[in-house]
Amino acid sequence: MTQELIDLRQSILDGRYQDALDIIDELEGMSKQAILRNIESCLVRLLVHLIKIQIEKRTTKSWRSSIANSIVKIKKLNLKDNKKSYYLESGEWQEYLAEALNPALNEACLEVKEGIFDYKQLKQEIDKNQLFNWANSLLNLTYKNSTEQLSEMTLDYLESLV
Repeated sequence: MTQELIDLRQSILDGRYQDALDIIDELEGMSKQAILRNIESCLVRLLVHLIKIQIEKRTTKSWRSSIANSIVKIKKLNLKDNKKSYYLESGEWQEYLAEALNPALNEACLEVKEGIFDYKQLKQEIDKNQLFNWANSLLNLTYKNSTEQLSEMTLDYLESLV
């Protein structure tokens, strides 16, 4: 990013405004990609715990806390600086959930039922549609609730799963 800023400064000083605008667009894209990578990391953590809940048919305070924290973090990351719009709208999560599933399965196979499943076995055991429905329901809470309300709403939703 440092080189892009140097190039931006030089483009402005040289009066090459279209080049400067192109660099700004590139910087905006880099910023959005960094935010989306952070969101994806939270989605992996979210899915790991949802997989554990689904397969073990139980939940723990630790899992619920981790899910609630992930949802709050996703809300904060997803909300643009203008506080009025989002990087990802409510109908755009499917692709990101699908991308997060494999890393989540890799992690979850170490944790679910004390690691008795390997990746392929766990992938066959999960109900992907249910898992994504749960995740989407939780993600939709981020659009409807304030950050202060979100943890409580998430915990309430999780109570209904088991």
